[in-house]
Amino acid sequence: MRFSMASAFIVTRKLSSADPLQIAMLKGAVAGAVNVSLALSAGAALPSSGPLLGAAAVGFLGYGVSLTLFVLALRHLGSARTGAYFSLAPFAGAAVAILAFGEPVTGRFVVAAALMGVGLYLHLVERHEHRHRHERMRHDHRHVHDEHHQHEHEGWEGPEPHSHPHEHKPLAHAHAHYPDIHHRHTH
Repeated sequence: MRFSMASAFIVTRKLSSADPLQIAMLKGAVAGAVNVSLALSAGAALPSSGPLLGAAAVGFLGYGVSLTLFVLALRHLGSARTGAYFSLAPFAGAAVAILAFGEPVTGRFVVAAALMGVGLYLHLVERHEHRHRHERMRHDHRHVHDEHHQHEHEGWEGPEPHSHPHEHKPLAHAHAHYPDIHHRHTH
């Protein structure tokens, strides 16, 4: 079976209700350990402390922080929107290369950037509202007490947002929403 980016989206979307920091730390620790083990077994030597710290900082920002934000986006925006926004990253990199390194602006880049801009605009202006039903759901994630999180805390008056296992009772209502963790219904 071939593992694709679509498979990665589906697996990560299913995990999006879990703690995104834990997901990023676990994925980063496993990927880092495997990659370092492969490099060392192939005869590579560990670099000195300067490049090692630089690589760790790039990994933390480029992988850890971005993966945490990606999982949060999956939770709050849904997989289609998250994938669309995530696909803008190469254009940000190309813009940095154009501005910082004087790379040429090609016709293909301009056309592709314009098309991506139109797609982003359509996502940003789309409004989706209708009457829908939420089924009973039990899970654990950071939340505030809003219309989807109406539950009691026995003897606890803690800060918001907070995280704990909680149950959503069935609910039927209408409001603007994205296909996020609480809005996975058919139309």
